[in-house]
Amino acid sequence: MNLQRFIDAKREELASLRRQMPPALPVSSRSDFLSALRGEKKDFSPLRVVAEFKRSSPSAGVINATRTPEEAAQAYVNGGASCMSVLTEEKYFRGCTEDLFRAHAVAPTLPLLRKDFIFHELQVRQTAATPASALLLIVALTPDAVQLRDLRQQAEEQGIHAVVEIFSEAELDFARESGARIIQVNARNLETFRTDREAGLHLARFRLSGEVWIAASAMSEREHLVAAASAGYDAALVGTALMQAESPQQKLCLLLDK
Repeated sequence: MNLQRFIDAKREELASLRRQMPPALPVSSRSDFLSALRGEKKDFSPLRVVAEFKRSSPSAGVINATRTPEEAAQAYVNGGASCMSVLTEEKYFRGCTEDLFRAHAVAPTLPLLRKDFIFHELQVRQTAATPASALLLIVALTPDAVQLRDLRQQAEEQGIHAVVEIFSEAELDFARESGARIIQVNARNLETFRTDREAGLHLARFRLSGEVWIAASAMSEREHLVAAASAGYDAALVGTALMQAESPQQKLCLLLDK
């Protein structure tokens, strides 16, 4: 099970959090992630973009080891991103929670999504000690609707929205049972790392009124965003394509037709 290695990698982090937990930041200090995804689209863009900062990944290896969170945040704001996703997982993505603070320092009004392998209430408390406006909960990592609901509610008490990620129709049932309002469909199978963008787009037919849906993985060209918008998605998460671009701002402008 590939996901088990991500859980195992968190053992030391959880032990450290049990010894010392940083204090939570005020709820009022966070930008509203959900409102940003429901706001008006930029210019002629097909949908909203959650622009991602990540140095590497298990599937792609090193993506960009030199770009800083500050540089990415500024480029994403200038390029028209609605929100920013920050990979904070250390072992496989070379991230850390400090990256959230660094991005926030440059773009204090840009809502930040903490993207990590979160399955324990200590990790939610840790997120509350950062300027993150949202955190990621992965159904495949936590296939228990009660546990997902508890983590989501704990996050929302701190003014943090929960983005609940699914890969299949069965996982969508878990997400809805947990009360999820923001559904992220990952076109990449976390067990095999294979992507199937068409299957992800197909899932959008199950979208219900009032839900906000994000298409993630394999979103690298404007035509991908147009297809996602046509399928019913509200936003797309774009990471590797922006991090590999010489000018992430220009790439984002092209995606959004800005």
